[in-house]
Amino acid sequence: MSEKRISSSFMGILMIGAVWGFAEAALGAVLRACASFVSGSIMTAAALFFISTAWVMSRRILNLVWLVLIVSLIKMFDARLLSLPIRHGAVANPIFAFWTEILAFLVILGVAKTALAERRAGQAVVGGLSALVAVNLFPLVKYATGIPACVVPGTGYPLSLYYAPVAIGLSLLTVPLGFWVAEKVLAAEQRPDAFIRTKAFARLISPATLATCLLILVLLRLVT
Repeated sequence: MSEKRISSSFMGILMIGAVWGFAEAALGAVLRACASFVSGSIMTAAALFFISTAWVMSRRILNLVWLVLIVSLIKMFDARLLSLPIRHGAVANPIFAFWTEILAFLVILGVAKTALAERRAGQAVVGGLSALVAVNLFPLVKYATGIPACVVPGTGYPLSLYYAPVAIGLSLLTVPLGFWVAEKVLAAEQRPDAFIRTKAFARLISPATLATCLLILVLLRLVT
């Protein structure tokens, strides 16, 4: 493992997944009052930030699969804390969204030219198009979980489509930000004296991050 970049290893993906999973749960708690409105669009943009960061750090589709599995498990752990069944709309549907966001990102990245994705403006385009694809895929959730997507009150129009401009607009910013953060981490790893290249960091930081996020999540649910 010491011969590989820490960021491209499972431990790096574990750390990103832990932070994303915690952010998903924490954001859901903060936005509980408007959970049936714009919160899903905000979470889509946040998800694409973590996905783009993980992609730049590893460049492996399998690692993105691991990333979604980690976040999904944290979501199910949070559901356990809230005494919610897995097939609850607040649990199963977000997990479906994680997979559609990963798929959308990979599809758009696959059709985008390499030169485009290497520029900030191009990364913004990748982010906006990924969000567009993801929000259009989300209404299919009823076929995967049996739970229909939330709709605008008084209509049958899915919230993911109604607030699509919010998800797209924010993703224009979060995906380039994800690329930037990953590039900074990779640059720091290349320094000869970088502490993050040591075995101790590689073995401890990711499990410590996961444990800390889970502990804070438990405390958050106990006081809310």
